[in-house]
Amino acid sequence: MISKKDLRNLVIYEIYVRNHNQGGDFQGVIGDLPRIKALGVDYIWLMPIHPIGKVNRKGTLGSSYAIADYTTVNPDYGTEQDFKHLVDTAHDLGLKVMIDVVYNHTSPDSVLVQEHKEWFRLDVRGNPTTSVPDWSDIVELDHSHPELHEYLVKAIQKWSALGVDGYRCDVASLVPLEFWYKARAAAAAINQDTIWLAESVHPDWVAERRRNGLFALSDSELYHVFDITYDYDIFRAWERAVKGDLDTRYYLDLLYLQNAIYPVDYIKLRYVENHDTDRVMELAPTRQQALAWTAFQAFNKGAWLIYAGEESATPHKPDHFEKDVMPWGNYELTPLIQKLVALKKDPAQVTGELHFLTSQPLIQAVWLAQPTSLVGIFNTSAVKGEFPTEFPDGTYQDLLSGEDFVIRDHKMNVPVMACIFHCALSNFKPTRKMLLV
Repeated sequence: MISKKDLRNLVIYEIYVRNHNQGGDFQGVIGDLPRIKALGVDYIWLMPIHPIGKVNRKGTLGSSYAIADYTTVNPDYGTEQDFKHLVDTAHDLGLKVMIDVVYNHTSPDSVLVQEHKEWFRLDVRGNPTTSVPDWSDIVELDHSHPELHEYLVKAIQKWSALGVDGYRCDVASLVPLEFWYKARAAAAAINQDTIWLAESVHPDWVAERRRNGLFALSDSELYHVFDITYDYDIFRAWERAVKGDLDTRYYLDLLYLQNAIYPVDYIKLRYVENHDTDRVMELAPTRQQALAWTAFQAFNKGAWLIYAGEESATPHKPDHFEKDVMPWGNYELTPLIQKLVALKKDPAQVTGELHFLTSQPLIQAVWLAQPTSLVGIFNTSAVKGEFPTEFPDGTYQDLLSGEDFVIRDHKMNVPVMACIFHCALSNFKPTRKMLLV
Protein backbone atom coordinates (compact mmCIF):
# COMPACT_ATOMS: atom_id res chain seq x y z
CA MET A 1 0.00 0.00 0.00
CA ILE A 2 1.33 3.42 -0.97
CA SER A 3 2.39 5.60 1.96
CA LYS A 4 1.90 9.32 2.50
CA LYS A 5 5.66 9.78 2.49
CA ASP A 6 5.88 8.25 -1.00
CA LEU A 7 3.33 10.76 -2.27
CA ARG A 8 5.46 13.72 -1.20
CA ASN A 9 7.75 13.16 -4.17
CA LEU A 10 5.16 12.47 -6.86
CA VAL A 11 5.27 14.27 -10.18
CA ILE A 12 1.93 14.79 -11.94
CA TYR A 13 1.44 15.91 -15.55
CA GLU A 14 -1.82 17.72 -16.40
CA ILE A 15 -3.44 17.19 -19.82
CA TYR A 16 -6.33 19.04 -21.46
CA VAL A 17 -7.35 16.40 -24.00
CA ARG A 18 -9.18 18.81 -26.32
CA ASN A 19 -6.14 21.07 -26.76
CA HIS A 20 -3.30 18.61 -26.36
CA ASN A 21 -2.96 18.17 -30.12
CA GLN A 22 -4.82 18.82 -33.34
CA GLY A 23 -6.89 15.67 -33.01
CA GLY A 24 -8.05 16.63 -29.54
CA ASP A 25 -8.86 13.06 -28.57
CA PHE A 26 -7.69 10.09 -26.52
CA GLN A 27 -5.71 8.69 -29.43
CA GLY A 28 -3.66 11.85 -29.64
CA VAL A 29 -2.79 11.58 -25.96
CA ILE A 30 -1.88 7.92 -26.38
CA GLY A 31 0.59 8.84 -29.10
CA ASP A 32 2.28 11.35 -26.80
CA LEU A 33 2.55 9.09 -23.74
CA PRO A 34 6.09 7.83 -24.47
CA ARG A 35 7.36 11.44 -24.58
CA ILE A 36 5.52 12.28 -21.37
CA LYS A 37 6.88 9.16 -19.69
CA ALA A 38 10.40 10.21 -20.73
CA LEU A 39 9.99 13.34 -18.60
CA GLY A 40 9.99 11.00 -15.60
CA VAL A 41 6.49 11.78 -14.34
CA ASP A 42 4.47 9.37 -12.19
CA TYR A 43 0.86 10.29 -13.00
CA ILE A 44 -0.96 11.86 -15.89
CA TRP A 45 -4.01 13.88 -14.86
CA LEU A 46 -6.71 14.17 -17.52
CA MET A 47 -8.97 17.17 -17.19
CA PRO A 48 -12.66 16.11 -17.39
CA ILE A 49 -13.23 13.40 -19.95
CA HIS A 50 -17.04 13.48 -19.87
CA PRO A 51 -19.62 14.95 -22.30
CA ILE A 52 -20.11 18.72 -22.07
CA GLY A 53 -23.54 20.32 -21.71
CA LYS A 54 -25.01 22.57 -24.39
CA VAL A 55 -27.36 24.78 -22.38
CA ASN A 56 -25.71 28.07 -21.31
CA ARG A 57 -22.49 26.81 -22.87
CA LYS A 58 -19.59 29.27 -22.73
CA GLY A 59 -17.82 29.70 -26.05
CA THR A 60 -18.24 27.34 -28.98
CA LEU A 61 -17.26 24.08 -27.31
CA GLY A 62 -17.96 24.83 -23.66
CA SER A 63 -16.06 24.15 -20.47
CA SER A 64 -15.09 20.57 -19.73
CA TYR A 65 -16.19 21.31 -16.16
CA ALA A 66 -19.83 21.74 -17.27
CA ILE A 67 -20.42 17.99 -17.34
CA ALA A 68 -23.54 16.45 -18.84
CA ASP A 69 -23.01 12.82 -17.81
CA TYR A 70 -20.63 11.44 -15.18
CA THR A 71 -20.82 7.88 -16.51
CA THR A 72 -19.77 8.29 -20.16
CA VAL A 73 -16.91 9.84 -22.11
CA ASN A 74 -16.98 12.91 -24.34
CA PRO A 75 -17.64 11.51 -27.86
CA ASP A 76 -15.28 14.16 -29.28
CA TYR A 77 -12.50 12.39 -27.36
CA GLY A 78 -13.42 8.88 -28.47
CA THR A 79 -15.20 5.88 -27.01
CA GLU A 80 -15.01 4.24 -23.63
CA GLN A 81 -12.85 1.58 -25.27
CA ASP A 82 -10.49 4.31 -26.46
CA PHE A 83 -10.26 5.61 -22.90
CA LYS A 84 -9.54 2.12 -21.59
CA HIS A 85 -6.83 1.78 -24.23
CA LEU A 86 -5.29 5.04 -22.99
CA VAL A 87 -5.30 3.76 -19.40
CA ASP A 88 -3.82 0.41 -20.40
CA THR A 89 -1.12 2.03 -22.54
CA ALA A 90 -0.19 4.37 -19.71
CA HIS A 91 0.04 1.43 -17.31
CA ASP A 92 2.22 -0.49 -19.74
CA LEU A 93 4.61 2.48 -19.78
CA GLY A 94 4.69 2.65 -15.99
CA LEU A 95 2.43 5.71 -15.78
CA LYS A 96 -0.63 5.97 -13.56
CA VAL A 97 -3.80 7.78 -14.55
CA MET A 98 -5.77 10.37 -12.61
CA ILE A 99 -9.04 11.80 -13.88
CA ASP A 100 -10.87 14.99 -12.96
CA VAL A 101 -14.18 14.57 -11.13
CA VAL A 102 -16.58 17.47 -10.72
CA TYR A 103 -19.07 16.65 -8.00
CA ASN A 104 -20.12 20.15 -6.99
CA HIS A 105 -22.07 20.90 -10.16
CA THR A 106 -23.25 19.73 -13.59
CA SER A 107 -24.33 21.41 -16.80
CA PRO A 108 -27.93 22.73 -16.76
CA ASP A 109 -28.95 20.02 -19.24
CA SER A 110 -27.18 17.13 -17.54
CA VAL A 111 -28.61 13.64 -17.18
CA LEU A 112 -29.06 14.31 -13.47
CA VAL A 113 -31.02 17.53 -14.02
CA GLN A 114 -33.35 15.67 -16.35
CA GLU A 115 -33.80 12.68 -14.04
CA HIS A 116 -33.40 14.14 -10.53
CA LYS A 117 -33.96 17.87 -10.45
CA GLU A 118 -34.58 17.56 -6.71
CA TRP A 119 -30.88 16.73 -6.21
CA PHE A 120 -29.91 20.32 -7.06
CA ARG A 121 -29.79 23.71 -5.37
CA LEU A 122 -33.10 25.24 -6.42
CA ASP A 123 -34.04 28.90 -6.82
CA VAL A 124 -37.31 30.44 -5.63
CA ARG A 125 -39.01 29.18 -8.79
CA GLY A 126 -37.84 25.62 -8.17
CA ASN A 127 -35.21 25.62 -10.92
CA PRO A 128 -31.61 24.38 -10.52
CA THR A 129 -29.20 27.24 -9.87
CA THR A 130 -25.72 28.03 -8.60
CA SER A 131 -24.31 29.91 -5.62
CA VAL A 132 -21.49 31.29 -7.83
CA PRO A 133 -23.04 33.76 -10.34
CA ASP A 134 -19.93 33.81 -12.56
CA TRP A 135 -20.42 30.09 -13.20
CA SER A 136 -23.36 30.67 -15.52
CA ASP A 137 -22.85 27.41 -17.42
CA ILE A 138 -23.45 25.10 -14.46
CA VAL A 139 -25.99 24.28 -11.76
CA GLU A 140 -25.08 23.16 -8.28
CA LEU A 141 -25.72 19.78 -6.68
CA ASP A 142 -27.38 19.52 -3.27
CA HIS A 143 -25.44 16.95 -1.26
CA SER A 144 -28.10 16.55 1.40
CA HIS A 145 -29.54 13.67 -0.65
CA PRO A 146 -28.09 10.22 0.18
CA GLU A 147 -29.35 8.97 -3.19
CA LEU A 148 -27.10 11.49 -4.95
CA HIS A 149 -24.13 10.11 -3.04
CA GLU A 150 -25.02 6.58 -4.09
CA TYR A 151 -25.19 7.69 -7.73
CA LEU A 152 -21.82 9.45 -7.64
CA VAL A 153 -20.15 6.59 -5.78
CA LYS A 154 -21.28 4.22 -8.54
CA ALA A 155 -19.62 6.54 -11.05
CA ILE A 156 -16.37 6.36 -9.08
CA GLN A 157 -16.62 2.59 -8.98
CA LYS A 158 -17.03 2.46 -12.75
CA TRP A 159 -13.91 4.51 -13.48
CA SER A 160 -11.84 2.69 -10.86
CA ALA A 161 -12.87 -0.61 -12.42
CA LEU A 162 -11.56 0.72 -15.75
CA GLY A 163 -8.16 1.20 -14.15
CA VAL A 164 -8.16 4.81 -12.93
CA ASP A 165 -5.50 5.25 -10.22
CA GLY A 166 -6.46 8.62 -8.75
CA TYR A 167 -8.92 11.47 -8.69
CA ARG A 168 -8.39 15.21 -8.92
CA CYS A 169 -11.51 16.65 -7.33
CA ASP A 170 -12.71 19.97 -8.68
CA VAL A 171 -13.58 22.59 -6.02
CA ALA A 172 -13.40 19.83 -3.43
CA SER A 173 -13.87 22.47 -0.71
CA LEU A 174 -17.53 22.92 -1.73
CA VAL A 175 -18.47 19.24 -1.35
CA PRO A 176 -19.13 17.75 2.13
CA LEU A 177 -16.58 15.42 3.73
CA GLU A 178 -19.36 12.89 4.23
CA PHE A 179 -19.42 12.30 0.49
CA TRP A 180 -15.64 12.25 0.06
CA TYR A 181 -15.35 9.54 2.73
CA LYS A 182 -17.81 7.39 0.79
CA ALA A 183 -16.09 7.99 -2.54
CA ARG A 184 -12.66 7.19 -1.13
CA ALA A 185 -13.86 3.95 0.44
CA ALA A 186 -15.53 2.87 -2.80
CA ALA A 187 -12.36 3.45 -4.83
CA ALA A 188 -10.17 1.75 -2.21
CA ALA A 189 -12.29 -1.37 -2.41
CA ILE A 190 -11.16 -1.68 -6.05
CA ASN A 191 -7.67 -0.18 -5.79
CA GLN A 192 -6.32 0.48 -2.31
CA ASP A 193 -3.57 2.69 -3.75
CA THR A 194 -5.99 5.19 -5.29
CA ILE A 195 -4.81 8.72 -4.53
CA TRP A 196 -7.00 11.76 -3.92
CA LEU A 197 -6.04 15.30 -4.90
CA ALA A 198 -8.27 18.15 -3.73
CA GLU A 199 -8.59 21.40 -5.55
CA SER A 200 -8.81 23.29 -2.29
CA VAL A 201 -9.80 26.91 -2.83
CA HIS A 202 -8.37 30.30 -1.88
CA PRO A 203 -8.90 31.08 1.84
CA ASP A 204 -10.55 34.43 1.15
CA TRP A 205 -13.22 32.58 -0.83
CA VAL A 206 -13.76 30.11 2.03
CA ALA A 207 -14.21 33.07 4.38
CA GLU A 208 -16.53 34.89 1.97
CA ARG A 209 -18.76 31.86 1.47
CA ARG A 210 -19.00 31.29 5.21
CA ARG A 211 -19.91 34.95 5.79
CA ASN A 212 -22.72 34.52 3.27
CA GLY A 213 -24.00 31.35 4.92
CA LEU A 214 -22.61 29.08 2.19
CA PHE A 215 -20.68 25.85 2.62
CA ALA A 216 -16.89 25.67 2.29
CA LEU A 217 -14.21 23.41 3.75
CA SER A 218 -10.78 24.58 4.85
CA ASP A 219 -7.63 22.76 3.76
CA SER A 220 -7.26 21.39 7.29
CA GLU A 221 -10.68 19.75 7.03
CA LEU A 222 -9.92 18.31 3.60
CA TYR A 223 -6.87 16.50 4.97
CA HIS A 224 -9.27 14.19 6.84
CA VAL A 225 -9.91 12.51 3.47
CA PHE A 226 -7.50 13.81 0.84
CA ASP A 227 -3.86 12.87 0.31
CA ILE A 228 -2.87 16.10 -1.42
CA THR A 229 -4.36 19.59 -1.54
CA TYR A 230 -3.68 22.57 -3.77
CA ASP A 231 -1.47 25.34 -2.38
CA TYR A 232 -4.01 28.05 -3.19
CA ASP A 233 -3.84 28.90 0.51
CA ILE A 234 -0.59 30.76 -0.22
CA PHE A 235 -0.63 30.97 -4.02
CA ARG A 236 -1.58 34.65 -4.29
CA ALA A 237 1.42 35.54 -2.12
CA TRP A 238 3.60 33.40 -4.40
CA GLU A 239 2.27 35.19 -7.50
CA ARG A 240 3.08 38.56 -5.96
CA ALA A 241 6.57 37.39 -5.02
CA VAL A 242 7.19 36.16 -8.58
CA LYS A 243 6.10 39.51 -10.02
CA GLY A 244 8.35 41.35 -7.56
CA ASP A 245 5.47 42.92 -5.66
CA LEU A 246 6.10 41.06 -2.39
CA ASP A 247 9.24 40.26 -0.41
CA THR A 248 10.10 36.59 -0.99
CA ARG A 249 10.65 36.23 2.75
CA TYR A 250 6.92 36.60 3.32
CA TYR A 251 6.19 33.72 0.95
CA LEU A 252 8.78 31.47 2.61
CA ASP A 253 7.33 32.33 6.01
CA LEU A 254 3.98 31.05 4.72
CA LEU A 255 5.64 27.78 3.72
CA TYR A 256 6.84 27.43 7.31
CA LEU A 257 3.33 28.25 8.52
CA GLN A 258 1.97 25.32 6.52
CA ASN A 259 4.28 23.05 8.53
CA ALA A 260 2.62 24.28 11.72
CA ILE A 261 -1.07 24.30 10.84
CA TYR A 262 -1.50 21.11 8.79
CA PRO A 263 -1.06 17.44 9.76
CA VAL A 264 2.54 16.31 10.15
CA ASP A 265 2.27 14.22 6.97
CA TYR A 266 0.48 16.88 4.91
CA ILE A 267 1.23 17.11 1.20
CA LYS A 268 0.76 20.20 -0.93
CA LEU A 269 0.69 20.28 -4.71
CA ARG A 270 3.42 22.67 -5.89
CA TYR A 271 3.31 24.27 -9.33
CA VAL A 272 4.16 27.40 -11.22
CA GLU A 273 1.06 27.07 -13.39
CA ASN A 274 -2.08 25.04 -13.98
CA HIS A 275 -5.05 25.42 -16.32
CA ASP A 276 -6.62 28.13 -14.12
CA THR A 277 -3.54 30.33 -13.66
CA ASP A 278 -1.30 32.47 -15.81
CA ARG A 279 1.70 30.75 -17.35
CA VAL A 280 4.88 31.42 -15.39
CA MET A 281 6.53 32.75 -18.55
CA GLU A 282 3.81 35.41 -18.60
CA LEU A 283 3.91 36.05 -14.85
CA ALA A 284 7.64 36.42 -14.15
CA PRO A 285 9.53 39.59 -15.17
CA THR A 286 12.19 37.59 -17.07
CA ARG A 287 12.61 34.13 -18.55
CA GLN A 288 15.44 33.31 -16.13
CA GLN A 289 13.31 34.25 -13.12
CA ALA A 290 10.52 32.05 -14.46
CA LEU A 291 12.98 29.15 -14.66
CA ALA A 292 14.35 29.91 -11.18
CA TRP A 293 10.85 29.71 -9.72
CA THR A 294 10.14 26.53 -11.69
CA ALA A 295 13.25 24.92 -10.22
CA PHE A 296 12.31 26.13 -6.75
CA GLN A 297 8.79 24.69 -6.86
CA ALA A 298 10.17 21.34 -8.05
CA PHE A 299 12.61 21.48 -5.11
CA ASN A 300 9.90 22.55 -2.67
CA LYS A 301 8.26 20.19 -0.19
CA GLY A 302 5.30 18.43 -1.80
CA ALA A 303 4.14 16.78 -5.00
CA TRP A 304 5.00 18.68 -8.18
CA LEU A 305 2.59 19.47 -11.02
CA ILE A 306 3.67 20.08 -14.62
CA TYR A 307 0.98 21.60 -16.83
CA ALA A 308 1.27 20.44 -20.45
CA GLY A 309 3.11 23.09 -22.44
CA GLU A 310 5.43 23.98 -19.58
CA GLU A 311 8.18 21.92 -21.22
CA SER A 312 7.89 24.22 -24.25
CA ALA A 313 8.23 27.43 -22.20
CA THR A 314 5.00 28.68 -23.69
CA PRO A 315 3.40 31.85 -22.26
CA HIS A 316 0.11 30.86 -23.91
CA LYS A 317 -2.73 29.54 -21.75
CA PRO A 318 -5.14 27.50 -23.91
CA ASP A 319 -8.71 28.71 -24.06
CA HIS A 320 -11.12 26.74 -21.87
CA PHE A 321 -14.05 27.07 -24.22
CA GLU A 322 -12.59 26.77 -27.72
CA LYS A 323 -10.29 24.57 -29.75
CA ASP A 324 -6.89 26.07 -28.95
CA VAL A 325 -4.11 23.58 -29.62
CA MET A 326 -0.98 23.74 -27.48
CA PRO A 327 1.91 25.51 -29.26
CA TRP A 328 4.47 22.81 -28.61
CA GLY A 329 7.48 24.26 -30.40
CA ASN A 330 10.65 22.25 -29.74
CA TYR A 331 10.00 21.16 -26.12
CA GLU A 332 13.01 23.28 -25.16
CA LEU A 333 12.72 22.84 -21.40
CA THR A 334 12.55 19.05 -21.52
CA PRO A 335 16.16 18.54 -20.34
CA LEU A 336 15.66 20.89 -17.38
CA ILE A 337 12.37 19.27 -16.38
CA GLN A 338 13.87 15.79 -16.62
CA LYS A 339 16.64 16.84 -14.23
CA LEU A 340 14.20 18.45 -11.80
CA VAL A 341 12.00 15.34 -11.87
CA ALA A 342 15.01 13.12 -11.18
CA LEU A 343 16.04 15.35 -8.27
CA LYS A 344 12.51 15.05 -6.87
CA LYS A 345 13.45 11.40 -6.24
CA ASP A 346 16.86 12.21 -4.74
CA PRO A 347 17.34 10.40 -1.40
CA ALA A 348 17.77 13.73 0.39
CA GLN A 349 14.38 14.91 -0.85
CA VAL A 350 12.80 11.57 0.01
CA THR A 351 14.16 11.27 3.55
CA GLY A 352 15.44 14.73 4.47
CA GLU A 353 14.01 17.87 6.03
CA LEU A 354 13.72 21.11 4.07
CA HIS A 355 15.17 24.33 5.46
CA PHE A 356 15.24 27.81 3.94
CA LEU A 357 18.33 29.82 4.76
CA THR A 358 17.92 33.08 2.85
CA SER A 359 15.16 34.70 0.84
CA GLN A 360 16.82 37.72 -0.81
CA PRO A 361 18.37 38.29 -3.26
CA LEU A 362 18.50 34.51 -3.70
CA ILE A 363 16.60 31.70 -2.08
CA GLN A 364 19.08 29.32 -0.46
CA ALA A 365 17.51 26.07 0.71
CA VAL A 366 18.71 22.66 1.79
CA TRP A 367 17.22 19.21 2.17
CA LEU A 368 19.22 18.14 5.22
CA ALA A 369 19.90 14.42 5.17
CA GLN A 370 22.62 11.88 5.93
CA PRO A 371 25.12 11.18 4.56
CA THR A 372 24.56 13.76 1.79
CA SER A 373 22.27 16.77 1.69
CA LEU A 374 20.80 18.45 -1.36
CA VAL A 375 21.31 22.20 -1.66
CA GLY A 376 19.34 24.51 -3.93
CA ILE A 377 20.16 28.13 -4.79
CA PHE A 378 17.52 29.98 -6.80
CA ASN A 379 18.15 33.35 -8.44
CA THR A 380 14.56 34.58 -8.26
CA SER A 381 15.71 38.24 -8.27
CA ALA A 382 17.86 38.08 -11.45
CA VAL A 383 20.94 39.46 -9.69
CA LYS A 384 24.57 39.06 -10.77
CA GLY A 385 27.97 38.82 -9.09
CA GLU A 386 29.14 37.01 -5.96
CA PHE A 387 27.10 36.25 -2.89
CA PRO A 388 27.83 34.85 0.59
CA THR A 389 26.77 31.36 1.58
CA GLU A 390 27.01 29.18 4.68
CA PHE A 391 27.95 26.06 2.75
CA PRO A 392 31.49 24.62 3.06
CA ASP A 393 34.25 25.72 0.71
CA GLY A 394 35.00 23.29 -2.10
CA THR A 395 34.31 22.35 -5.69
CA TYR A 396 30.81 21.09 -6.47
CA GLN A 397 28.88 19.93 -9.52
CA ASP A 398 25.72 21.80 -10.44
CA LEU A 399 23.26 18.99 -11.10
CA LEU A 400 21.25 21.19 -13.47
CA SER A 401 24.03 22.38 -15.78
CA GLY A 402 26.49 19.53 -15.16
CA GLU A 403 29.25 22.09 -14.65
CA ASP A 404 31.58 22.47 -11.67
CA PHE A 405 31.65 25.58 -9.54
CA VAL A 406 33.63 26.71 -6.53
CA ILE A 407 32.71 28.02 -3.09
CA ARG A 408 35.68 29.91 -1.68
CA ASP A 409 35.72 31.88 1.58
CA HIS A 410 32.01 31.11 1.80
CA LYS A 411 31.32 32.98 -1.43
CA MET A 412 30.18 31.78 -4.84
CA ASN A 413 29.08 33.21 -8.15
CA VAL A 414 25.38 33.81 -8.56
CA PRO A 415 23.78 31.22 -10.89
CA VAL A 416 21.97 32.68 -13.87
CA MET A 417 18.85 30.72 -13.00
CA ALA A 418 19.47 28.16 -10.26
CA CYS A 419 21.91 25.50 -9.18
CA ILE A 420 21.36 22.35 -7.15
CA PHE A 421 24.18 20.29 -5.72
CA HIS A 422 25.03 17.55 -3.25
CA CYS A 423 26.94 18.54 -0.15
CA ALA A 424 28.04 16.68 2.98
CA LEU A 425 26.65 18.67 5.91
CA SER A 426 27.05 16.38 8.90
CA ASN A 427 27.67 19.26 11.31
CA PHE A 428 25.50 21.83 9.60
CA LYS A 429 22.63 23.09 11.73
CA PRO A 430 20.51 25.99 10.51
CA THR A 431 20.07 28.51 13.30
CA ARG A 432 17.17 30.84 13.90
CA LYS A 433 19.43 33.76 13.06
CA MET A 434 20.32 32.30 9.67
CA LEU A 435 16.78 31.69 8.53
CA LEU A 436 15.18 33.92 5.96
CA VAL A 437 17.53 36.89 6.13
